[in-house]
Amino acid sequence: MSEIAARTDLRAGATAVVNESYSFACMRCGHGWEQSYEIEHHVDADGREFVMYVVNGQVVPSPLSRPSCANCDHRVVRIMRPGRVASAQDAAHSQRPAGSVKAPTVDGEGTEQHHWHLSDLLHAFQRRAS
Repeated sequence: MSEIAARTDLRAGATAVVNESYSFACMRCGHGWEQSYEIEHHVDADGREFVMYVVNGQVVPSPLSRPSCANCDHRVVRIMRPGRVASAQDAAHSQRPAGSVKAPTVDGEGTEQHHWHLSDLLHAFQRRAS
């Protein structure tokens, strides 16, 4: 999940930068997404360490504090290790549930089934009872 990046363009005062990625799933609308962050480590004037989360050059709040869904702005969001949303989407595509909606493919010749439910995204994360 973490990787230390060697950068020469550190923000003023940054001592190191770590790259972290997370997967997110909204518990309200089922929207899933992944985001990578540059986490800059700093030391303030009193010698206390702090970090700044950066996405595309912009400082953003920590994704671990209170993330909100980019789709519906709801704040009940599950945070997971990177790759979980992509693996859930792949699993959902391979299962092809009954009643799926058919959508044209890019080349326009065939069709691809696509139908999303919150349970489709979360199915891959559910633990089986032992």
